[in-house]
Amino acid sequence: MTFKTKTTILAALALAAPLFAGQAQAAGLISIIVNDPANPYWLAEGNIASAEAKKLGYTANVSASKGDTNTESQQIDTAITNKSVAIILDPANASGSVGAVKKAIAAKIPVFLVNAEINQPGLAKAQLVSNNAQGAALGAQQWVKDVGSKDNYVELLGAPSDNNAATRSNGYKSVLSQYPDLKMVGSQVANWDRTQGFNATQSLMQAHPDVIGVISGNDEMALGAIAALKQAGKLKSVKVGGFDGSPAAVDAVKAGELQYTVLQPVAEFSAKAVQEADQYLKTGKTGASSEKQLFDCVLITKANASKYTAPFVLSK
Repeated sequence: MTFKTKTTILAALALAAPLFAGQAQAAGLISIIVNDPANPYWLAEGNIASAEAKKLGYTANVSASKGDTNTESQQIDTAITNKSVAIILDPANASGSVGAVKKAIAAKIPVFLVNAEINQPGLAKAQLVSNNAQGAALGAQQWVKDVGSKDNYVELLGAPSDNNAATRSNGYKSVLSQYPDLKMVGSQVANWDRTQGFNATQSLMQAHPDVIGVISGNDEMALGAIAALKQAGKLKSVKVGGFDGSPAAVDAVKAGELQYTVLQPVAEFSAKAVQEADQYLKTGKTGASSEKQLFDCVLITKANASKYTAPFVLSK
């Protein structure tokens, strides 16, 4: 090799070095789309994902669809226009969000789903969700301990467009159906919302004044139920169970107003989704063994509520 050739090769390598190094470095915008930050669960989801993106060297933008697929589609358009390198999405609708995900993929932007699924596998690079069936079974088992194995109860259901609502309800039934003297006499959809939970509980109590318990698909609806029962002077005789592990729900557990809540590990999988996006952008792989990843839930009762150290975090 001549001195001139060697010099040319070294110069070329020197020019290429920043390019190769750049491929191993985090850079660019990660767009994060959650449902509604008025709910502390989704607020934490967006905050944690944003913090993790910034920690890894990205810029981050958080927006909210409020469960509306048209808004979600517009936010995907914005993410594309802003040249996002990845999108973290809590889908507004299991079926209705498929088109938005496809649109991002057509723009060559990888999508990572958190909290809720879409009904078409193979589009998102990852779907990271709570193990809702496992969590619901945990909650139902505790509910029977607190409420008893006989008499009538009612159920508050989440949004029908979210597969989590049906999964949790079915998880409750898988346990409660084992007790033939425990009968569900009514249920209402309250769309994960506290005010709707309040109104639904009022309606259910009027129709079924003899119920001994309210089992809820999430904490916000459960907190609405507690408010309705307080107003009716029935909180001591009607027990309520929740699902999410929100700060307000944990406070209600400590106060003896809520029997338990099932903690969803949103703090864990929101950060993990960003880590997998980072891994994918650097290597072309997420590092996970499968697209769908389930994260087990944890029961919070008065016995361990003191270990709740931060929003949606239970210390071991």
